[in-house]
Amino acid sequence: MRDGTRMGDRSPPGASGMSADMVAAAAGRAVAPGGGSSAAGPGIAAAMATRATGENFPVALRLLPARHRGHLMAVYGFARTVDDIGDKAPLAERPRLLDELEADLGRLYAGAGPDKAGRDGAGREAAGHGVAGRPAGDGRAPELSVIRALRPAVSQCVIPQQPFLDLIQANRQDQVVTRYPSFDDLLGYCRLSANPVGRIVLHVFGAFSPGRAELSDQVCTALQLAEHWQDVGEDFRAGRIYLPGEDMARYGCGEADLSAPRASAALRALVAFETKRARSILDAGAPLVGTLGGFARAAVAGYVAGGRAALAAIADHDVLVATPRPRGRRTVAELIRCYLSGR
Repeated sequence: MRDGTRMGDRSPPGASGMSADMVAAAAGRAVAPGGGSSAAGPGIAAAMATRATGENFPVALRLLPARHRGHLMAVYGFARTVDDIGDKAPLAERPRLLDELEADLGRLYAGAGPDKAGRDGAGREAAGHGVAGRPAGDGRAPELSVIRALRPAVSQCVIPQQPFLDLIQANRQDQVVTRYPSFDDLLGYCRLSANPVGRIVLHVFGAFSPGRAELSDQVCTALQLAEHWQDVGEDFRAGRIYLPGEDMARYGCGEADLSAPRASAALRALVAFETKRARSILDAGAPLVGTLGGFARAAVAGYVAGGRAALAAIADHDVLVATPRPRGRRTVAELIRCYLSGR
């Protein structure tokens, strides 16, 4: 769930010595459930809700009950904050800020207790330790507002800790990995940066199962790929290339093509290929909608619809001139079709 409104918004928000909350506040994305108030203040929560409208997909449909909307917006705020740290904080500060965020997440789960933290679909412990065996809690309560805002969702929906840790790890990877030699390498990144969000969403609706998680992973991977193909030029200016190296070589596309003012024929052909492949992955995961009912079905149909509308916008578009964005009417039409057909 990377930010769909990052164009031209890469500069560090301030000097060093900032906390994770300060990064979130500087970017206007600290979160409170359902757009309400938090320690970060209702103004920041409102700004975060506004940013959510710039995503390819509806983050939390208005028709959802307040409880579900609140949980989804809290998760969105966490994901946005992690991305802000990984993209906007001063380079030297990013590892520390990500560690700070992870430590505070550990405090939340240590306080939730093993009876509430649960296990994820793979049977991994969701509480007790962070990555690399570091202790999850130090006896203190969570200090960051973006973590405190997660407490209702974590406790009421039995959301495991691992998906949140994976999102943090994806941003650690972004600090050291700027090229992906193969498509499989890129899929490995998506397993950290995108797929955890879908698994969290399934927990929010009480609909998690291993089978649904596999379908959700395909939907989320496709959504991540769509954002990469929208942001080819922006990512290159930030020093990152997500287009797989093997595909660039196959289409005769080099880094010089990515720095040009307009997309070359080779780059257009490559983006068309990647867009078609992402659409196939999205379609493979779309039957997830048919396994769900009620509000969960509507929410996930919205994610699939947003992905399809975004990929349609990318088709035949010069991704170096401007970032292609999905049309609202196309998203609504796709949502209705997906909800009714279940795929």
